[in-house]
Amino acid sequence: MKNVLVTGGNGQLATCIKDIDSSTSEYHFIYVDLPELDITDKDKVNSLFEANTISHCINCAAYTAVDKAESEKELAYSVNVTGAKNLAEACYEHKAVMIQISTDFVFDGNQGRLYNENDETNPLGVYGATKWQGELAVSKALERHFVLRTSWLYSEYAHNFVKTMLRLGSERNELNVVSDQIGTPTYAGDLAKAILKIIQEDINEYGTYHYSNEGVASWYDFAKAIFEIAEINCNVLPVRTEAYPTPANRPSFSAMDKSKIKNILQLEIPYWRESLERCLEIFHKDN
Repeated sequence: MKNVLVTGGNGQLATCIKDIDSSTSEYHFIYVDLPELDITDKDKVNSLFEANTISHCINCAAYTAVDKAESEKELAYSVNVTGAKNLAEACYEHKAVMIQISTDFVFDGNQGRLYNENDETNPLGVYGATKWQGELAVSKALERHFVLRTSWLYSEYAHNFVKTMLRLGSERNELNVVSDQIGTPTYAGDLAKAILKIIQEDINEYGTYHYSNEGVASWYDFAKAIFEIAEINCNVLPVRTEAYPTPANRPSFSAMDKSKIKNILQLEIPYWRESLERCLEIFHKDN
């Protein structure tokens, strides 16, 4: 049986993978997180690879605190660049395939159309910059890799925008939400299925891919949809980014073109609102 290593094993994407990993009987999934494995520790990474025959490594571990990264540059770099590099080099040594999760924040949002995989990157903050450097480190270390850029990831697990809105909506009658940042909410459960498809079908067209749900939305649109579907009576007011200054700048339009992954994996990607409905149905069933 082949072993698939999943780092960031307690996070929302890894947990969504865990929910469906039984669908592939020929693979055994090994989930690791801190303190069990610190990906910034090269020796520990190598020891884990030496102790287990790894066929694929899915790197879900990341420093994702966008604003905090501005003041914790070294930590963000250590996890998003050094950690990714350590895993990629171990994959190269042990002939494993690496799947690196990245972000739409590698773009500056000024293009005005959907971003494809060949468009120029220009991250606006430390988080996006370190994720971009992590992509470069992985691609330099081994050919057999996939970089999957995704956006606005949420699920019924861990901390994310959907769960924050559900909490705030139950506590307040009115909320201000930014309406001039446009992207695509992405259900981690859908991304997990795409990742398993890459592994199960032994896809070998390596490189960078974009994956998000279909359609575009602002954070305002996203919040409105959450409250409508969850039947929460909270008035949402649209505000401009300037009304909520943050340490990190964010791309104003970061929606991505998914043609490449749809063609190569023969994928049908759900519309973002349909996936949100599914996620909220699961969440309310479990809570």
